Amino acid sequence: MGYLRRQLITALLTANAVRPLRGNLSPLGFAIGWPTGELAPQILALTALDTAQALARGKASRGGLLLAAASAAGLTYLVRDAHRAGEIAEQQLAESLGTGYLDELTADPAAADLAEALPTPLRDLIRPFALMRPEVERIADLNYREGGTRARLDIYRRRDVDLKNAPVLIQVHGGGWTIGDKSQQGLILMNRMAARGWVCVAMNYRLAPKHPFPAQIEDVKRAIAWTREHIASYGGDPSYLVITGGSAGGHLASLAALTPKVGKYQPGFEEADTTVSACVPFYGVYDLGGVTGDKAAVAMRDKFLAPRVFRKDPRRHREEFELASPITHVVPDAPDFFVIHGAHDGLVSVRQARAFVERLREVSTGVVTYLELPGTQHAFEVFSSIRSQQVIRAVERWLEWHRVTRRTATSDVAAGTAAESASASG
Repeated sequence: MGYLRRQLITALLTANAVRPLRGNLSPLGFAIGWPTGELAPQILALTALDTAQALARGKASRGGLLLAAASAAGLTYLVRDAHRAGEIAEQQLAESLGTGYLDELTADPAAADLAEALPTPLRDLIRPFALMRPEVERIADLNYREGGTRARLDIYRRRDVDLKNAPVLIQVHGGGWTIGDKSQQGLILMNRMAARGWVCVAMNYRLAPKHPFPAQIEDVKRAIAWTREHIASYGGDPSYLVITGGSAGGHLASLAALTPKVGKYQPGFEEADTTVSACVPFYGVYDLGGVTGDKAAVAMRDKFLAPRVFRKDPRRHREEFELASPITHVVPDAPDFFVIHGAHDGLVSVRQARAFVERLREVSTGVVTYLELPGTQHAFEVFSSIRSQQVIRAVERWLEWHRVTRRTATSDVAAGTAAESASASG
């Protein structure tokens, strides 16, 4: 392939990353725009190297050079846009948690290092898929219910620390409820939090269409119940569980967080405690029933969810689609939420997140933080990039702030209740 053709392909990929394909071509726009946008620094370096070599060999045509210049301009714009993610995230944290939230956070010596923003390490750009940290160990393939690989979970924790009552983060993978694995997603966040002393749990679940919904949410709730019962053996605090996930995992994490009392999703273990203290969904799906009337949500329901995930007609079983929609379960005592979505998401419209956050802010008395990222596609934090590192840093701050402020308050209430009970019985 000649220099001109290589530069033409690069220019087209860059143009789509800057202005993604829309409408019926949105999935294609995502497929080619997501890696281009997150790997913009690497592609920019390769473009410069390719051009230098072509010039040295006398094979750089005028058209090729013009395309290379256009690509360089677009890629530079994407890099600059990615750098803005940290600033935008910090603004949203200060707005939702209060301008003094960093003082509350860093008052805890264990979180003092979070006062400063961190640049993306060069090694993370050179090796964007090397996500495991050396100080973190993975305990793989523990069964949280009877079954094969889909009934297992992994635990991530520091290998050099004797943990006790550590905060716990449960990660739910995405993949359109039909594909995906616990080892493929959430790795940056889990490794970051495990290195901080958290215990992280990554779970598999049964996949559609072989196992239609609600098998997926049933498994998520079983994993929460297993974690509450067994995590102390791995150094975790069963009374403080936070749940996260991306895409379908964002949907399942949000639905689990909002439905601890929906017995239909806990068949055979209705009495198990599946409450969580907070939820951090990435680019999730919140309206599976089309209750908002959004055209994209209705199209997803009719063209994908009905035939592939639920295997039911939404006209005859509408209540099941609505029950599966987190937006229909928001209540005043909902747990705290940090909702994250990209404005250029080509798979799940950002309107889903906007409607969900609006509902949370109308009804919930808890903390609701919303981070909408300009120029950002679906699945942006699956591997290491400038944007993913900055956003994960913001999530790290939010989680540690929650641990410092919300967990302490919860523990004080629990301790007070226990003391009152002991006094009464005495």
